[in-house]
Amino acid sequence: MLSETIDPYWVDAFEQVFALCKVSPSESVVILSETHSRQVNITLAELALARLGARYYQIRVPSAAPATGPIVRSSGASRALGGQEEAVRALASADFVVDLTLEGLMHAPQTGQILRGGARILNVSNEHPEALARMLPDLAVKDAVRDAVKLCKSAEQMRVTSSAGTDLTVQMQGASTVGVWGWTDRPGTLAHWPGGIVVSFPKAGSVQGRLVFQPGDLNLSFKRYFDSEVVFDIKDDFVTKVSGNGLDARLMRDYLKSFADANAYATSHVGWGMNPGARYEALACYDQRETNGTELRALAGNFLYSTGANEFADRYTDGHFDLPMMGCNISLDDKAVVVDGDLVS
Repeated sequence: MLSETIDPYWVDAFEQVFALCKVSPSESVVILSETHSRQVNITLAELALARLGARYYQIRVPSAAPATGPIVRSSGASRALGGQEEAVRALASADFVVDLTLEGLMHAPQTGQILRGGARILNVSNEHPEALARMLPDLAVKDAVRDAVKLCKSAEQMRVTSSAGTDLTVQMQGASTVGVWGWTDRPGTLAHWPGGIVVSFPKAGSVQGRLVFQPGDLNLSFKRYFDSEVVFDIKDDFVTKVSGNGLDARLMRDYLKSFADANAYATSHVGWGMNPGARYEALACYDQRETNGTELRALAGNFLYSTGANEFADRYTDGHFDLPMMGCNISLDDKAVVVDGDLVS
C-alpha cells in the first residue's frame, strides 16, 4: 500500500517525540528490537537519534517461536526478553530505551527490573510510520489524561452503559490505573506512542454485567470491525457466555476456547480513548500487516474492554482481546466522562 522509502517527515516525527522524551547527547540510549520488528521504524529511530546527537546502540533479540495451539497475534505483552537476562541488565543500565518489540514492554515480566534501574522506556507501537507521524503527541492531551487518571484513582465505581444493552460495573477500589500521552521524560517510567488513553486494571472479582458489541465496534486482536452483534455475560471478572449467531461470535468463542485456559476469559483492563487525532476509519485504511491498532485504542470516546492477563489480579495468559466499543456512556461514581461515545469536556 504505502512505500517504505524513508520520507523526511517520518524522521521529523521520531525526532520530535524523542525530543519530548528529553533525549540528550550525554545519555546512554538503547534501541530494542526483535527478529520481526518493523525494519523501517528501526532505521527511523537511528536517524532521529543521530540528529539529536545521542549515543545509542542496538539490542536485537529473536522473536519468540510460535507455540503449537492457538495463533497468538496479541498476547498483551512482549515475550521477546524471555531468557535474555544479559539484555535485560543492559536495558536496566540505559537512560532511555526505544522499545520496538512487536507487543511492547508495558506488561512484560522483565519491565519492572528495567524501570527500577532508572531507564525510561518509550514503546513505539508497531505501526506504519505514516500512522505514527499522524499521531504525534499533543501537549493538551497530556493534561486531559492526567485528569482522567486522578478521577479513576478517586472513584469507587465505573459504570458503562449503551442503548444497545451494555450495562457493566467495575469496582475501582484497589485498581491500578495508568494514563499514556505519548512520551516519557522521567526516569523509571514507560509510555507508548501513539498515546492518549487511560486504562485501569481492576483487582480480582471487581467486574460484573453485560457487554453488547454492535456492528462497527472493533476487535483489534483480529484487526476487524464487528459486523454482527456479540454479547458477553461477565461475572466476577470472567466472561461466562459469548452469545451471537454471526461470524464474530463464532470466531470469538472458538478462539477463547482454543487456549484451554480460564484466564483467557478474564477481564484484563478497562478504560477509554482520549486522542482527538485518532481516526475511526484507520483499520479500514491499512493492510493488517501494516497496523497494530494502537490508534483505535486511543480513539477519543471509545470504551476499551480487554480480556486476558491482569498482573494486578494475579492472572496470566497468552489469550488477549482488545475490544474498543463505540457509542457508550462511561461514568465514574456520579460523574460522566463519556456520553454516547463523546468525551465530556
